[in-house]
Amino acid sequence: MDMTIETIADGITKVNLVGRLDIVAAHQIDLQFSAIAGGHRKVIVDLEQVAFLASMGIRTLLMGAKTVKMKGGRMALLKPVPDVEEVLIACGTDTILPILHDLESAIDMVSG
Repeated sequence: MDMTIETIADGITKVNLVGRLDIVAAHQIDLQFSAIAGGHRKVIVDLEQVAFLASMGIRTLLMGAKTVKMKGGRMALLKPVPDVEEVLIACGTDTILPILHDLESAIDMVSG
């Protein structure tokens, strides 16, 4: 799993994930992802290049969202592929973390 971080408009942090977010990858990125969530109030997680999402990956995303929310911020998921989006919806993650399909909507959501 590759993870890159970039700052976009108005102090928004965009986390780009590439690969399979399975148990191994979740353990790889957990610490850095937690640090990002703890240090930023506006976070967009780009899932466009994530081909597979396991329960440990969902846990990583939800824990990050909880941390951001405790700081008074917002996190959103951006452009998951259909298989990943199906998993997110099936387990109810979309009720906690909004799923958006274009960057502008994601920026509006975390900025609001």
